[in-house]
Amino acid sequence: MKIPYLLPGRRIAAIIAPALLAAPLVAMAQTSQIVMPILVPITGFLSLEGTSQRNGALLAIKNAPASVKVTAEVTDTGTSPEGATTALERALSRGKVTAVTASMLGTQMLAMLPIAMEEKVPLATVSGTADITEKNNPYVFRFFPGDAVAKGAHVRYVLETLGKKRVALVYQTTAYGQSGRRHIVELLKKAGLAPVMEEALDVSVKDMSPVIGKVQAANPDVIMLHLHGGPSALFVKQAAASRLDLPVVSGSGMSQPSTVALLEPAELKGVCAETNASPIAGGSPEMEKFLSQYRQEFKTDPDGFAVGQYDATAMILDAASHGATTAEEMRKSLSSGSFKGLAMTYKSDGRGNMAHSAVIICYDGTSRTPKIARRFD
Repeated sequence: MKIPYLLPGRRIAAIIAPALLAAPLVAMAQTSQIVMPILVPITGFLSLEGTSQRNGALLAIKNAPASVKVTAEVTDTGTSPEGATTALERALSRGKVTAVTASMLGTQMLAMLPIAMEEKVPLATVSGTADITEKNNPYVFRFFPGDAVAKGAHVRYVLETLGKKRVALVYQTTAYGQSGRRHIVELLKKAGLAPVMEEALDVSVKDMSPVIGKVQAANPDVIMLHLHGGPSALFVKQAAASRLDLPVVSGSGMSQPSTVALLEPAELKGVCAETNASPIAGGSPEMEKFLSQYRQEFKTDPDGFAVGQYDATAMILDAASHGATTAEEMRKSLSSGSFKGLAMTYKSDGRGNMAHSAVIICYDGTSRTPKIARRFD
C-alpha cells in the first residue's frame, strides 16, 4: 500500500491498522486443513456406482476453495460390511478425521454407523437405503434422495403420469432392494393397489428369463424395477429380446450412463428411471460446466451419484472454508446449514436427510441420452 509522505499520524494508523488486523485472518484462511477419507466400493457388483461416487468427491476436492487444504485418501471397501468397517477403522486410526465420504452401499453404511457414533465423525453418503437415517445417528448425512423421496417419485410417476395400476415389481435382495420394495408397496397400498407379482433377485443372477416369464404370466401393465445398475441392464436387455413390450420404470441404476452403455438405444425404448439429477441432460450452466470438467477428468459421463457426492463434498469444503475443520464443527455445520448444489439445495431434515427432490428421466429408443420427464420436490 502506498502512503502519501505527509499524511498525519492518525490517518497513517487508520490505514495500517485494518491491514494488520486482516493479516492473521488471511493466514488462518490459507492454513485451514481437513482430513476426509474416501471409502467407497470400486470393485464388486457396485463398482460402477462406487466409482462414480469416488469421482464426484475427487472432482469437488480439485475445485476446493483456495483457503482449504484437503487430505483425501481413497480406499476400496469392496461390497462386504467388514470391508467398510475395516476401512473406516483404519482411516480413523491414522489421526483426526473431519468427515468421511462413506460407501453408498446400504449394508456397508449400516455397519459403519456405530463406529461413526462412537468416534463422533460425520459420514457423507449417497446411499438410498432408508434405514441409515432412521437409527437416530446424528453423524450420518445423505446427499441423495432416500427411498421415502425417490420411491415417492417412482410410484407417483407410474400412477399419475403413466396411469398404470397393474404393477409387476422386481427388486434386489440387498438392503437397498428391500428398502425400496417396502416403500413401493406401502405407497401402492395407500393408493388402494398391490403388485400383481413380486420377485426378489440376488445380485449374482444373470439369467432373467425365469423372472421375465413370471412377469408375462401376471399380465401387468407396467414393470417397476428396483435393482442395482448391472442387474437393471441385464433385465432390460433380456426383456427387450423377449419382446416384453411393457413400460419399465426403474430405480436410479438405469440413470447411470455406465449402465446405459451396456444397452443399445433401441433396447431402452419405454424405459424411465428415478434419480436426483441427470448431468448428461444438462439443465443449468453450472451443470454443463460440471459435465465438461468431469468428462475431461475421467473420460466418461457422470451420473446422479457423482453429482450427489460432488455436492456433498462441496458443502463440506464450503463449511471448512468458514472455519469448520474439526469433526464436531463439521457435524454442526452440516446439521444446521443449507447449501445450493448442482442438483438441488441441501438441508438436513433433522435426521441427516439432505436431499428432498427427485426427477424421472426417460429414454426414447433412439439415443442413450435421456430427457427429464418430471420433477418431484
